[in-house]
Amino acid sequence: MSFDLAALTEAVSLHGRVARVVVAYIAGSTPREVGAAMLVWPGGQSGTIGGGTLEFQAAERALTHEGLSRHALGPELGQCCGGAVTLLTEQFDAARVASLDCDVIARGSGSRPLTVQRILDCARAQGITPKPQLVQGWMIEPVLKPENELWIWGAGHVGRALVDVLAPLKRFAITWVDTGPERFPDTIPLGVSPLPAKDPALLMAHAPTHAAHLILTYSHEFDFQLCHGALQRGFTFAGLIGSDTKWARFRNRLRNLGHSDEKIQGITCPIGQKELGKQPHAIAIGVASQLLSHDFKGATVCPTLCSASEA
Repeated sequence: MSFDLAALTEAVSLHGRVARVVVAYIAGSTPREVGAAMLVWPGGQSGTIGGGTLEFQAAERALTHEGLSRHALGPELGQCCGGAVTLLTEQFDAARVASLDCDVIARGSGSRPLTVQRILDCARAQGITPKPQLVQGWMIEPVLKPENELWIWGAGHVGRALVDVLAPLKRFAITWVDTGPERFPDTIPLGVSPLPAKDPALLMAHAPTHAAHLILTYSHEFDFQLCHGALQRGFTFAGLIGSDTKWARFRNRLRNLGHSDEKIQGITCPIGQKELGKQPHAIAIGVASQLLSHDFKGATVCPTLCSASEA
């Protein structure tokens, strides 16, 4: 888990004053891990530190109390986990959020301990991202940065379901492409960048070569051109919605354009898990499972070099 600065900034802009409650330390069996956090504002909240009585009471007092608090889940709260949790509650306004412009956020009372300074020095000098942790009364959290780039091609029913499922996971920086602004919903989740383009395939050349792609436009020809472009550009994952028959036809056409069978097999089609059903959210859940289990660092499909007349 990491400090979701973007979500906090948005919440403060909408609600003015927002409390953030983060799990700072755990002992024994607990519902959530260190770094799990929730935001609380008058009349609402987002995120979770594990639910149950712990979360209920923490949310009730979040806007009136700040600082560290320790809770024995069994004796004090009657929760069955039986462990103990230390929570850090902080309140933020626009000015305080603006002061958090850094990659690792460390705060506490008194002078900064030497151990904390060493952790920050390693993060800055060596690029070593620290885990969320409580060190001598100081809370250290890296700012959340999505691990991977994901381009979703198509804003129809399945595209919208995929964004619904994937955006809250905070694992991906999502670029969402379709042929016009009217194709997108009125409300776009935080961390998702809508990108309208009359000819989506022209954008593939601008996608990072380390990006993942989910291709599911309303047009088979758009889908085909995007597959062709992805093979030319390179990717870490590419998934195409469709039947076995559609994929067989695409494979033949891609082969005729000069792509090798080895490269073509780098595209996953169909996507999702058939046994879950064909409803948009069922497909999205299956696709999310594929993406979350995929080794983005270890598997990259390099670009295919086609002849000039074919490309």
